[in-house]
Amino acid sequence: MKKSLVLSLPLWVVVSSVSAQTLESAVMHTIESNPDILAAASERQAVSKEIDQAKAGYYPTLDLALGTGWEMTDNPNTRSAGRGEVRLNRDEASLQLRQMLFDGMETKNEVLRQEFRTNSRASAVYSAAENTGLEAVDAYLNVLRQQKIVELAQTNLEAHQRTHDQIVLRSERGVGRGADMDQSLGRLALAEANLMEEESKLRDAETTFIRVVGEPPESLEEPEIPENLIPDSLDAAIAKAVDNHPTLRLANFDLESARAQHATAKAPFYPDLHLEVGTRADHNIDGQVGTDKDITAMLRLRYNLLNGGRDSARREETAYLINQAAEIRNNTYREVEEGTRLSWNAWETVKSQMSYREQHVDSSQKSRDAYRQQFSLGQRTLLDLLDSENEVFRAQTALVNTEYDELYAQYRILNSMGLLLQGLNIKAPEAAETIAIKQ
Repeated sequence: MKKSLVLSLPLWVVVSSVSAQTLESAVMHTIESNPDILAAASERQAVSKEIDQAKAGYYPTLDLALGTGWEMTDNPNTRSAGRGEVRLNRDEASLQLRQMLFDGMETKNEVLRQEFRTNSRASAVYSAAENTGLEAVDAYLNVLRQQKIVELAQTNLEAHQRTHDQIVLRSERGVGRGADMDQSLGRLALAEANLMEEESKLRDAETTFIRVVGEPPESLEEPEIPENLIPDSLDAAIAKAVDNHPTLRLANFDLESARAQHATAKAPFYPDLHLEVGTRADHNIDGQVGTDKDITAMLRLRYNLLNGGRDSARREETAYLINQAAEIRNNTYREVEEGTRLSWNAWETVKSQMSYREQHVDSSQKSRDAYRQQFSLGQRTLLDLLDSENEVFRAQTALVNTEYDELYAQYRILNSMGLLLQGLNIKAPEAAETIAIKQ
């Protein structure tokens, strides 16, 4: 009998149970599909290719040049030979290999700069994943929050409906007053309006969920906060934030990149030394009929002596860029500390409110129950009873909001320390991984 009952369940029930969502799965789907994170990941991968471009300076270059065309020559050699202007079909062919031996450490420092930039972009990916993940947490909790408030609004409406039915029954028996009927009907309409308002908020929350997560909410499960990751004190939380926050790591990598850029700007003050091996085979060159060939293997040193102060200005520019990056890093440190403090204060506030919210609900329910009995005995007015029902609804709604505010505050603390993904056991995007740098 039980087996047939299971088989007869509607398809949507089965689908609903299969597609139940956890907070972890919602955040994971967000990170895998969010356009901002994917854009940041593409930027990181693009910057990593600049490392390969910079490393190309260590390798030789090989250039092939071919040319053919027409040439008119009138020079002392042609005139001394009595030919004057000589018109020939000219052909050129050359092959040159060039290997850098010394370039003032420009290639080395440029590779370093691009490696630091790549790690900076990787940290930006991690930061985007953390912040978007927190946005997904907020959207997830708000759907759960509104679902519970809608249930409370429905219960409140049912309570008002029962009271109204009681008033109607009294009126039919001739023991009720017309004012009670009007009052009850007005409060019933208000309860209906409250339910409609909360249902609208739920639809708004679901719409936000779809925008952030990328799919509709389905049978959301209550999350469990990883309390073991939350430090015992604010100072400990700030220390972890300084060690782990991806935005601060990003600023540190940008500072190192600026320093490497400054080192690169010093390269023009050194000579360049290259090994150049080449061969050429030309035909009908400079009015001379026939083939002209040569093979060379040369060490060539080039040293710029004057270029109008451009190199000095560039070096000074990059020095200021180091100062700029350092101040951005210092400001980022302040912002990370501020964010941690604000998150911690929000958590402490809702924690301190929780016991009072619970006491409010308990007291309002006891008062409502007592008022019901007293109203039945004629010791309380209908207005007293209706007010007590609304007080219970308001108290319960405030408690639900506080409960979810506390949950969100704890996830916000994890985010302020850069530990949200770790707390949810979610692996960061591959593009968020930094590379090892050997200086």
